Amino acid sequence: MNSAKKYALVTGASSGIGFQYARVMAQRGYNLVIVSNQAEAIVEKAEQLRQEFSVDVVPLMRDLGTPEAARELYETCQAQNLEVEVLINNAGVYHSCDFMEEPERYNTLILNLHVNTPAMLIYYFGKDMEARKRGYILNMSSITSHIAVQRLAAYSATKAFLKNFSRSLHVELRYKGINVTAVCPGAVATDLYNISPTLKRLGVIFGIVITPERLAKRGVRAMFNGRVSITPGLINYILLFLIFFLPTGVLRLIRKWKLF
Repeated sequence: MNSAKKYALVTGASSGIGFQYARVMAQRGYNLVIVSNQAEAIVEKAEQLRQEFSVDVVPLMRDLGTPEAARELYETCQAQNLEVEVLINNAGVYHSCDFMEEPERYNTLILNLHVNTPAMLIYYFGKDMEARKRGYILNMSSITSHIAVQRLAAYSATKAFLKNFSRSLHVELRYKGINVTAVCPGAVATDLYNISPTLKRLGVIFGIVITPERLAKRGVRAMFNGRVSITPGLINYILLFLIFFLPTGVLRLIRKWKLF
């Protein structure tokens, strides 16, 4: 059943996982606010979702990597009387490179996009959810949030922030009618990781890579079921178990021998 007043807001929704989250929420009858820094793509996706699910879709072009992005996005929704019941913080960037070799612009972007913006979106929209005593928040973390990964220092650290922040808020807000869930996937079959189509197919077949469609369905189900976090895929739990016992000295040798 569609609601004329209640919306799900999905960031990074012009492609990949974010678009699949939008589709899953539309299937559940939610109207949508979809956000991306890709102006043409987000408008196209909005029309596609309207045609497929007959829901109201508001496309917004925003650069969420700026310090004031969260407040500006919230104010836009307020001005348009868009009641956001579900907030899905999905927007993000990925790049495998040493922290000191990255340009300042990129390091500032990833910190804003993975830490400042999602935290402040939760603050602004969470206040309204508290007043209504109802709301759902999903934060896209990563399996790398469990480990410190060379060449992914800022990425894994910011994803760890999202995982830990989500757990804290899950406890703080649960009895105020708000559920907060972190989704911590391993490799996903999107263009984000620059994996060849052949490797993607093989990864999906062997359970190493999950499709965006399946990930979005599992993430939303976990959110509505009140889960604090999920890491989809048995093989990911096995990898985490093995990595947990990997000494730092071994990581230094891997670095020294230029294996990664």
